[in-house]
Amino acid sequence: MSQQQQRGGGLPAAVAAYTAARLALLAAITVVLVVAGVPLLVALMIALVLSLSLSLVLFRGLRARLNVAVAEAASRRCAERARLRASLRGETQEQQARQEGADHAG
Repeated sequence: MSQQQQRGGGLPAAVAAYTAARLALLAAITVVLVVAGVPLLVALMIALVLSLSLSLVLFRGLRARLNVAVAEAASRRCAERARLRASLRGETQEQQARQEGADHAG
Protein backbone atom coordinates (compact mmCIF):
# COMPACT_ATOMS: atom_id res chain seq x y z
CA MET A 1 0.00 0.00 0.00
CA SER A 2 1.41 3.43 -0.91
CA GLN A 3 2.00 6.21 1.61
CA GLN A 4 -0.71 8.30 -0.01
CA GLN A 5 -3.31 5.55 0.51
CA GLN A 6 -2.21 5.12 4.14
CA ARG A 7 -2.79 8.84 4.74
CA GLY A 8 -6.33 8.51 3.38
CA GLY A 9 -5.40 9.86 -0.04
CA GLY A 10 -5.59 8.04 -3.31
CA LEU A 11 -7.49 8.62 -6.48
CA PRO A 12 -11.02 9.14 -5.05
CA ALA A 13 -9.81 11.71 -2.54
CA ALA A 14 -7.76 13.58 -5.15
CA VAL A 15 -10.68 13.65 -7.60
CA ALA A 16 -13.06 14.82 -4.88
CA ALA A 17 -10.72 17.60 -3.71
CA TYR A 18 -10.07 18.91 -7.22
CA THR A 19 -13.75 18.74 -8.19
CA ALA A 20 -14.86 20.48 -4.99
CA ALA A 21 -12.30 23.25 -5.49
CA ARG A 22 -13.39 23.79 -9.11
CA LEU A 23 -17.08 23.87 -8.15
CA ALA A 24 -16.42 26.25 -5.26
CA LEU A 25 -14.55 28.61 -7.58
CA LEU A 26 -17.41 28.45 -10.10
CA ALA A 27 -19.95 29.20 -7.37
CA ALA A 28 -17.90 32.08 -5.95
CA ILE A 29 -17.49 33.78 -9.32
CA THR A 30 -21.18 33.27 -10.12
CA VAL A 31 -22.25 34.83 -6.82
CA VAL A 32 -19.97 37.85 -7.33
CA LEU A 33 -21.37 38.43 -10.81
CA VAL A 34 -25.00 38.01 -9.73
CA VAL A 35 -24.47 40.47 -6.85
CA ALA A 36 -22.97 42.87 -9.39
CA GLY A 37 -26.27 42.75 -11.32
CA VAL A 38 -25.46 40.25 -14.08
CA PRO A 39 -28.36 37.89 -14.92
CA LEU A 40 -27.90 34.41 -13.44
CA LEU A 41 -27.55 32.47 -16.70
CA VAL A 42 -25.07 34.97 -18.14
CA ALA A 43 -23.17 35.02 -14.83
CA LEU A 44 -22.99 31.23 -14.87
CA MET A 45 -21.60 31.15 -18.41
CA ILE A 46 -19.00 33.83 -17.64
CA ALA A 47 -18.08 32.08 -14.39
CA LEU A 48 -17.65 28.80 -16.24
CA VAL A 49 -15.09 30.31 -18.62
CA LEU A 50 -13.31 32.25 -15.87
CA SER A 51 -13.18 29.33 -13.45
CA LEU A 52 -11.68 27.09 -16.12
CA SER A 53 -8.87 29.56 -16.71
CA LEU A 54 -8.31 30.42 -13.05
CA SER A 55 -8.32 26.80 -11.90
CA LEU A 56 -5.31 26.08 -14.10
CA VAL A 57 -3.32 28.64 -12.11
CA LEU A 58 -4.93 28.49 -8.66
CA PHE A 59 -5.21 24.73 -8.28
CA ARG A 60 -1.84 23.67 -9.67
CA GLY A 61 -1.00 21.70 -6.51
CA LEU A 62 -4.32 19.86 -6.48
CA ARG A 63 -3.94 19.02 -10.16
CA ALA A 64 -0.41 17.70 -9.58
CA ARG A 65 -1.70 15.51 -6.72
CA LEU A 66 -4.47 14.25 -9.00
CA ASN A 67 -1.95 13.41 -11.74
CA VAL A 68 0.17 11.43 -9.27
CA ALA A 69 -2.89 9.54 -8.01
CA VAL A 70 -3.97 8.68 -11.56
CA ALA A 71 -0.45 7.47 -12.44
CA GLU A 72 -0.28 5.31 -9.29
CA ALA A 73 -3.70 3.80 -10.02
CA ALA A 74 -2.71 3.05 -13.61
CA SER A 75 0.54 1.46 -12.46
CA ARG A 76 -1.31 -0.67 -9.89
CA ARG A 77 -3.85 -1.81 -12.49
CA CYS A 78 -1.08 -2.67 -14.95
CA ALA A 79 0.78 -4.75 -12.35
CA GLU A 80 -2.41 -6.50 -11.27
CA ARG A 81 -3.28 -7.26 -14.90
CA ALA A 82 0.20 -8.74 -15.44
CA ARG A 83 -0.16 -10.93 -12.32
CA LEU A 84 -3.59 -12.09 -13.46
CA ARG A 85 -2.35 -12.97 -16.94
CA ALA A 86 0.63 -14.84 -15.47
CA SER A 87 -1.62 -16.81 -13.14
CA LEU A 88 -3.92 -17.65 -16.04
CA ARG A 89 -0.89 -18.99 -17.92
CA GLY A 90 -0.14 -21.15 -14.87
CA GLU A 91 3.07 -19.45 -13.83
CA THR A 92 4.10 -19.54 -10.19
CA GLN A 93 4.95 -16.40 -8.21
CA GLU A 94 8.66 -17.24 -8.49
CA GLN A 95 8.43 -17.44 -12.28
CA GLN A 96 6.45 -14.19 -12.34
CA ALA A 97 9.12 -12.41 -10.28
CA ARG A 98 11.87 -13.68 -12.59
CA GLN A 99 9.91 -12.56 -15.65
CA GLU A 100 9.23 -9.10 -14.18
CA GLY A 101 12.94 -8.74 -13.38
CA ALA A 102 13.84 -9.68 -16.95
CA ASP A 103 11.25 -7.24 -18.31
CA HIS A 104 12.65 -4.37 -16.24
CA ALA A 105 16.27 -5.23 -17.04
CA GLY A 106 15.87 -5.33 -20.79
